[in-house]
Amino acid sequence: MQKQTFFRKKVIIIGAGPAGLTAAYEICKRLKMKPIVLEKQDQVGGISRTIQYHGNRMDLGGHRFFSKSSRVMNWWKQFLPIQRAPQGIAEEDRDLYDPTGPDPELEDKVMLIRKRTSRIYYLRNFFDYPLSLKADTLKKLGLVRLIRIGISYIWSRCFPVRPEKSLADFFINRFGKELYQTFFKDYTEKVWGIGCDQISASWGVQRIKGLSISKAIVHALRKLIPTRLKIGQEKTETSLIERFLYPKFGPGQIWEEVAAEIENMGGSILYGHEVKQLSTQPDNRFDVTAIDLNTGKLVEWKVDYIFSSMPIRDLIRAMGRKVPQQVVDIAEGLTYRDFITAGLLVRKLAVRNEADPERGLISDQWIYIQERDVKLGRIQIFNNWSQYLVARADTVWLGLEYFCNENDELWNMSKSEFLDFSAGELVKLGLVDGEDILDGTVIKAAKTYPAYWGSYEQFDIIRDYTDRLENLFLIGRNGMHRYNNQDHSMLTALTAVDNLEKGYPGKDNIWQVNTESEYHEEIRD
Repeated sequence: MQKQTFFRKKVIIIGAGPAGLTAAYEICKRLKMKPIVLEKQDQVGGISRTIQYHGNRMDLGGHRFFSKSSRVMNWWKQFLPIQRAPQGIAEEDRDLYDPTGPDPELEDKVMLIRKRTSRIYYLRNFFDYPLSLKADTLKKLGLVRLIRIGISYIWSRCFPVRPEKSLADFFINRFGKELYQTFFKDYTEKVWGIGCDQISASWGVQRIKGLSISKAIVHALRKLIPTRLKIGQEKTETSLIERFLYPKFGPGQIWEEVAAEIENMGGSILYGHEVKQLSTQPDNRFDVTAIDLNTGKLVEWKVDYIFSSMPIRDLIRAMGRKVPQQVVDIAEGLTYRDFITAGLLVRKLAVRNEADPERGLISDQWIYIQERDVKLGRIQIFNNWSQYLVARADTVWLGLEYFCNENDELWNMSKSEFLDFSAGELVKLGLVDGEDILDGTVIKAAKTYPAYWGSYEQFDIIRDYTDRLENLFLIGRNGMHRYNNQDHSMLTALTAVDNLEKGYPGKDNIWQVNTESEYHEEIRD
């Protein structure tokens, strides 16, 4: 196999997702270096990319552009400014918009303002998420279940499980056993494929520490008082955020803008390049070898710094024989959860909706499927993320989301088999009539969710080893084997570049991103 070798390339960035592209942009801008970004896929964005199919656009997993970090919020807005207020907007919402911003009907480079709407589908009924105290909610739950929820919640507050050994303990302590079994257990086990009693409580601590019943009640009461909203809602729990930004053409649009700017500043993005070998040299430099998947050729660079967002397990494999056996064993024991989205184009939803009776188009961006008789986890309604994601205004464009393991029964289905299967579940739930399904596609994404079991409890040993390689920076969700959201991944990259710029030798501040309370997120995002 032919090998090409290039020298004097100072920075390699592995992965062109939010973390990798943020690092590349900041390195170009602040350090005046010309990084090379190696991306295995044929487009940028990672799981934040936008997939196009017959003129329709898909958002893999759904990406709300909101962060409690003003640094991240301002970073996004420099690439896509916030839209101006549309005609007839309510006065209390006017401060959300940029009075000099672009008009989405006339310009493409724009962030839309979206009102968050998501609900739970359970017992063939819709429930607000987060759960509300509306009379309709109480009626749907029924008096007996409400009494059990109240009693179990009081019990959990008086007699909490100590110590919290599992995610089940974590949920029960905060919501009570009955509410946990009603609205958390089944959905969470769909996501992860194992029981909540087998998942470390540290996952809950990272993702939903800031959410509680008391905060949800306080938030509901505050909504009764009219206030002028701003898009920066730093003091609101992320689970309760009501407005967010969204690129006109989906999340991939912003990363395509960032990629173009990186190349304008002299950086390179090489698509279809998979890292196969990474070795350290006595002078603290690295040899990096990747295979060009388009030509089959191996390409090698000698570099001073590496920013890696590739899965830890693959990174350790690429580092070869020099890695201590204990580190190798722990890396091999790390596990992941994979993801499949079926995009279905339908004429209309089989949901009574007086606002849009022709399409039955309800206002939700996400619907969380709590029902036990289907494997479907979530439904996205892309029309409600951005109307510009849908080619035909008289159709409804859906994303049916499934959580699975690579090479399991779901993963190994053919495209046609999976479309039939997912469409059948949607019909079974009573959300669509079969004759109204027009078209569909299937997208598979491996290693979407780094898992908090397997050898994860020993992950600090891997971290200690990689942290001692002072010119290697681990960033992003898979790079750090941490369930980071998009903004957290960006913050890890920003912090890593800060350290490089200032000559700071430590990496603790990178690992602290998404561990402090202001970064904690909810389970369903």
